[in-house]
Amino acid sequence: MSAFAEAMRERVRAARAALAEARAAGDAYAAAVAEDELDDALRLARAHGVTTDAPEGPEGPGAAP
Repeated sequence: MSAFAEAMRERVRAARAALAEARAAGDAYAAAVAEDELDDALRLARAHGVTTDAPEGPEGPGAAP
């Protein structure tokens, strides 16, 4: 696996973790920022053919809107 691909996967994991933490804390602003970061990370991963280790999209399956 390339260093770039692993860095993209780590960026996606970190963004997902930040989003989950912000939602758990009820911080709407931090959640919006984290969601934007996740969207950007997923977009870049797709553009470069990097698969991520979880479903795409900031919400994931079954997440509440």
